[in-house]
Amino acid sequence: MLIVALALSGCGAGPKLIRETETGGVVSYPFGENGYMISPFRKEAMQIIQEKCGKSYKIVREGETRGQERMNTPVPGADEVIRQRRWGIEFECKKT
Repeated sequence: MLIVALALSGCGAGPKLIRETETGGVVSYPFGENGYMISPFRKEAMQIIQEKCGKSYKIVREGETRGQERMNTPVPGADEVIRQRRWGIEFECKKT
């Protein structure tokens, strides 16, 4: 089980700006069994928002978004699907 948890935490990319508009966007990041709030990637996701908006933004909504799946074959004939869960944050930059 620990191997699967390590594989999940290491697979895929960290935070990404998956949709960008003139006034905001959506950032997503991977999270594991411990939850999205304590994911080490949440801080990086918030930094992406601050790079876009500065310190003046509001979070419109948050929720689980489409993750990634990949096949892992540690031993021939022992295929397993590894699923990576991702959390999305939709945000708007406030006008100053």
